[in-house]
Amino acid sequence: MRNGSAARHLRTGGGRHRRKARARNAASIRTFGPVALAVAGTVAALGGAPVEALGATVSSTVQSPGTPLNVRSGGSSVHKKVGELADGAAITVSCQVFGQQVAGGVRNSPYWLRLAGGGYVSDAYVRWRPERPHVAWCGPTAATVPIARPGDAPGLNVRSVSNTGGRELRKIKNGEPLHVVCQDWGESVSGTQRRSAAWNKLAEGGYVADANVVWPSSPTLPWCGQAPPTVPPATPEAFITRVAGPAQEGMRRYNVPASVTIAQAILESGWGGSGLTRRDHNYFGIKCFGSPAGIAVGCRSYETSECNKKGCFRTRASFRAYRNASGSMVDHGRFLTVNPRYAPAFQWDYAPERFARAIHKAGYATSPTYADNLIGIMRRYDLTRFDLR
Repeated sequence: MRNGSAARHLRTGGGRHRRKARARNAASIRTFGPVALAVAGTVAALGGAPVEALGATVSSTVQSPGTPLNVRSGGSSVHKKVGELADGAAITVSCQVFGQQVAGGVRNSPYWLRLAGGGYVSDAYVRWRPERPHVAWCGPTAATVPIARPGDAPGLNVRSVSNTGGRELRKIKNGEPLHVVCQDWGESVSGTQRRSAAWNKLAEGGYVADANVVWPSSPTLPWCGQAPPTVPPATPEAFITRVAGPAQEGMRRYNVPASVTIAQAILESGWGGSGLTRRDHNYFGIKCFGSPAGIAVGCRSYETSECNKKGCFRTRASFRAYRNASGSMVDHGRFLTVNPRYAPAFQWDYAPERFARAIHKAGYATSPTYADNLIGIMRRYDLTRFDLR
């Protein structure tokens, strides 16, 4: 979805609605479903620690000239609308999530703010005064502030890169809050809390091993350099347009026909609607087996279904997280290339339908109609037009 389209979903028009919003803007409470939102008052914006600990109160107002700003149930314009805020309304923010990129009245931003009364608004329409603070990440139910826990060590080492060989920049005392902006996959460290290869990048600069950090609850953090989550395209052609270039990049590097890659992405991501695809740009369900394996930027756990001889069951598994769609398409090509069982398929790299049947025969999918499904999609949407000659 283009930013302009997202903006239209975020705001609602209509003169009658605008007049009513302005009339009630002064000091009112709007109720939407079970949630009551105070739209006037002072903001208590959480930074890297509770406001009381930071000793700071930061005011913030909505800037959405002409139309009210929609309040959503999550961090994108496709989440359910649960309310609206008038231009100039003061808001109270509890935490933030990494969501759909929006070009708004104040800035271009991928952050969505959870309001103290419930619901989310795009940070792209929020004016902070005097400046934007370090807003805490949202956990499943509340804001979560990470705490340094170096154990008996004199402090938690802040490194210049995400491994213990990096230059030590400073130390953070036990119990101090951290301002984490994203996570980086680095050296696996056995720490006071867990063993982990994740390193937290700090707003002040440098990295600390997540193995020595306590999170009161688990937020869904972006991997450093990762593109914002996507929303499903409005039409099949819009989805095809989104993935065609990345699929061609995969073909250039690994000779997997772009038409096959696009058809597989359609089938396996549900036209871009799966949570794995939207959040971590993983279009093919490629798992992590201990590490991201070079192209992916990290690993994340998702609920999934597994099947064996006794039947199918729900479980959790670790999947690769990518910087963007291109990373997923290229890694898909690499996956087929480095697995010897798919080698026979590459004699048909310029015969995409035969290629599809060959990877199916080699065991890519257990469905007896998998190759037929791919070929049907390729023909219906003329996907061979994207194959490089």
